[in-house]
Amino acid sequence: MEILHNLAFGFEHALTMQNLFYCALGCMVGTLVGLLPGLGPLSTISLLLPLTYSIPTNAALIMLAGIYYGAQYGDSVSAITMKIPHASSIVACIDGYQMTLKGQTGLALFTAGVSSFIGGTVAIVVLATLAPVLGEVALLFGPADYCALILLGFMCVSFVTTGSMINGLAMTLIGVLLGQVGTDVNSGVERFTMDLPFLSDGIGLISVALGCFGIAEIVKNLDSGTQHTPFNGKINLIPTWPEFKRIIPSALRGSAVGSFLGLLPGGGPTIAQFAAYAVDKRFSKYKDEIGYGAIEGVAGQAAADEAAARTGFIPLMSIGIPENAVMALMMAAFIVKGIQPGPNMIADHPDLFWGLVASMWVGNCFLLILNVPLVRYWLSVFKIPFGVLFPSILFFCCIGTFSINNNLDDIYITATFGLIGYTFMRMGMDAAPLMLGFILGPMLEEYFRRQLLIGRGNIGSFFMHPISGTLLSIIGLFIVWQVVAFFLKSRQRQSAA
Repeated sequence: MEILHNLAFGFEHALTMQNLFYCALGCMVGTLVGLLPGLGPLSTISLLLPLTYSIPTNAALIMLAGIYYGAQYGDSVSAITMKIPHASSIVACIDGYQMTLKGQTGLALFTAGVSSFIGGTVAIVVLATLAPVLGEVALLFGPADYCALILLGFMCVSFVTTGSMINGLAMTLIGVLLGQVGTDVNSGVERFTMDLPFLSDGIGLISVALGCFGIAEIVKNLDSGTQHTPFNGKINLIPTWPEFKRIIPSALRGSAVGSFLGLLPGGGPTIAQFAAYAVDKRFSKYKDEIGYGAIEGVAGQAAADEAAARTGFIPLMSIGIPENAVMALMMAAFIVKGIQPGPNMIADHPDLFWGLVASMWVGNCFLLILNVPLVRYWLSVFKIPFGVLFPSILFFCCIGTFSINNNLDDIYITATFGLIGYTFMRMGMDAAPLMLGFILGPMLEEYFRRQLLIGRGNIGSFFMHPISGTLLSIIGLFIVWQVVAFFLKSRQRQSAA
């Protein structure tokens, strides 16, 4: 009953005209982002972060959340109709595009839309149920436990995003070092500023996010010069009853898989879609058809995709640890608005927390309307030439960056990080661990200092706490496993040679 009371309280805030407007705006922008090749939620949220300064706190966070989960809907549309996927809709290309080739585009789009709605609804229930519980558990954590948890998050996200523990940790370390630039709050000493006055306050979150993700992604797509032909096929959206009955079991399985994987560090929609597809290949009644244009191949991954996007907010808002790069940007948005995500957030800002949860269901309804009956109109966005779209976005990026502090130095810093981010892309390095390290690095330093003060400089005190000792042991086992796997692969290569 308490959850129902809290949700009713949340709907009181979510259903105000202002929050409804920004929720609808976020969903529309998210759908557009999902459709356009080269513009994902990561780059778009980074591009729009400067705008949040002039928008009320609740409305700004509701809008950014709507962009994130709205992009998961739009991703499926471009993947199904034109085989143009984003990271979170790769699996949709397999059966979805096969259905398009069979003339079942409408059925595939209907399946993706309804399954995403089911996945989002299930995840919202999980979010409302688990987040307060995890927040209470997080109050048991001390400085040593938070240090170990942040290190575990670095390890998981670094490995999942780059596939290489060394590359991922190297990028994370760069982010941590960038987070140390500026004046140390404890000693007042300037660190890594190179005697440049504008670095004495540190590097801005907006500059790093906008440069490494937004501008770098746009330059990369302009550099590729690829153009896509608009989809001109026929779309009939109404399925038969037997077809509709095939959607529900697969969508529920995908919802369960996505809700679980969204909770884990390094998880998220990208991994959830593959896991849900594998589950359907194993347990579906029509598993022999999956891979050749089966409804289940679209339904499961779409539900998992959407569910993982919603439950990814649980570790962020309950313990203050983002579990992927997009959540790291959402954390940046919270910090920009003066809110520290963590176990006290629900108690300190109940209107924000429950309003955001309730707005997700409202956004779910908006997205169902936008992506099922109106989907044929959205496909016309492919007609926008890249040569017009991307330079315009870059122009508004510069205006948004400058407007934060009215300082030209911010534009130069953003452009520098755009060049750095583009260089990382060309080298095949993922900037997501860098962003995570940049945001969590100062937190790690603060908790580390606190624990050393409590333990009177004894580094062994980190292993004496049950929670931190367990987490550090998991990290040690993971490192040993990676080292053993490396030597085994080396031996196999030598044997093959």
